[in-house]
Amino acid sequence: MDFQKGYIASVTFEFQRYKAMGDKTFAQISDADIHWKFTDTDNSIANIVKHMVGNMLSRWTNFLTEDGEKPWRTRDMEFEEPFVTKTEMISAWEKGWDCLFDALSHIDESNFQNTIKIRGEEHSIAKAINRQLAHYASHVGQIVFVGKMIKGKDWNSLSIPKGGSKSYNQTMFGKGKP
Repeated sequence: MDFQKGYIASVTFEFQRYKAMGDKTFAQISDADIHWKFTDTDNSIANIVKHMVGNMLSRWTNFLTEDGEKPWRTRDMEFEEPFVTKTEMISAWEKGWDCLFDALSHIDESNFQNTIKIRGEEHSIAKAINRQLAHYASHVGQIVFVGKMIKGKDWNSLSIPKGGSKSYNQTMFGKGKP
């Protein structure tokens, strides 16, 4: 597999992994929970998702041909008037991810070396993708953390639960004592 195909496959896998972490968090919270904030100045899960979706639609729509900061995007509004229901939020979440994955599917050997712009700044395809991967990873981490705060002791871990490494390693690799 050549570098470009391997790179696109790798970042696609990572984006899918972060999307799945968000999906698994949403499955654990209620409609009301999407609006919970630790303090009044914090963002709720609904606000974080609204921002991510706005960013995804702006960055990934016509990724190869238009600046990633679209004139129709109103970033400040992404932190105002959050989604009303969890269903509405998840629908927008899916739309954002669909836009991202569609854009990635159009990157190939004929355009991988192209330069694109984000806010007028030139980026290689890899740099633009890495920028977004880091951005989304940080926000998904926030979503998971807020979900964990909401659920408390009822939170179902999305990875190896605290204190569960030995058991996990024994199951997966036959190492360590359960």
